[in-house]
Amino acid sequence: MIVKINLDRSVLMTAKDCIRERRSIRKFTDRPVDHALLSEIVETASYAPSWKHTQITRYIAVEGDLKDKIAAECTQAYPKNGEIIANAPLLIAVTYIKGRSGFERDGSFSTAKGASWQMYDAGVASQSFCLAAYEKGLGSVIMGIFDEAKAASLLNIPEERELVALIPVGYPDEAPSAPRRKPVEELLTFQS
Repeated sequence: MIVKINLDRSVLMTAKDCIRERRSIRKFTDRPVDHALLSEIVETASYAPSWKHTQITRYIAVEGDLKDKIAAECTQAYPKNGEIIANAPLLIAVTYIKGRSGFERDGSFSTAKGASWQMYDAGVASQSFCLAAYEKGLGSVIMGIFDEAKAASLLNIPEERELVALIPVGYPDEAPSAPRRKPVEELLTFQS
């Protein structure tokens, strides 16, 4: 599949190109992210697969003073994350609706994985969001080290949802190279 990317790149990009070229970005310009562009990215990310099409992932766009407060008050475990959030013009809080993905209608678990399938769906959605953002010329990095309880409180996350990741987003002010990858022979086995 070939997708056309934004005018800043003005080239055609395949899905393979997007996956191989996207890097975690930790330095951003101060250029704001247009809300219409963000809506377009979320619309694209909404096509991420989910358990029984439950579509549990929700995004909260955070800017300004609240973003800076999260950067200052929710990153003591890893202060570098606070610097990255403060530098980004936009922060996406990724949440999911609890009790749907991996569950049957009666509330029982569908598999031995229990409630952990929710994180799988949120992870797929987060990666889809980051790839869609990359296609539009934006950089991002998925963060998991932060004070979840404090951030959820600051964001007024409803009880039926859980905060799972923070994603700083903006126009990149760096171009990191790809780290070495393990060989396919180490990653893939065949059985018959």
